Amino acid sequence: MKKTEEMIKKTAGELLQLLETGKVKTSLEKDEDGVFRLVIDAKDSGILIGYHGENIDALQLMLGLIVYKKLGSWQRVVVDIGDWRQKREEQLKRIALSAAQKVKFSKEQVIIPYLNAAERRVVHLALAEHPNIETRSDGEGRERKLIVELKKGK
Repeated sequence: MKKTEEMIKKTAGELLQLLETGKVKTSLEKDEDGVFRLVIDAKDSGILIGYHGENIDALQLMLGLIVYKKLGSWQRVVVDIGDWRQKREEQLKRIALSAAQKVKFSKEQVIIPYLNAAERRVVHLALAEHPNIETRSDGEGRERKLIVELKKGK
């Protein structure tokens, strides 16, 4: 596995160099589920993160595809810049709870657009145990949205 870790770190460094990100520090950890977490510390992290995390998601996708091509098998690599992913997850949980409150008091559904699949999952899980609220996704592709509404019969 040490070989895989070295290959991922080297590949990430080469990719960041091609993107002309300037001087960056990277660290790579493997969790108990076998997922590699690449943390990037960059001076201008905003450009690497992008609008709503679009750049960091693209960077993660590219790195994952390159690693797959080199290994011949899928290896999950999560790219994080600073602690952006953790902050985003906390923000999504707050959005979910706020939407649940709005639904509870207004009795009308709340639509949360522009979330990727992973972000929708965070919202679904945040409200999964709520006694009066349910969530569902509707639409296709970039038009997919998350709907928060009262449970049927409530």
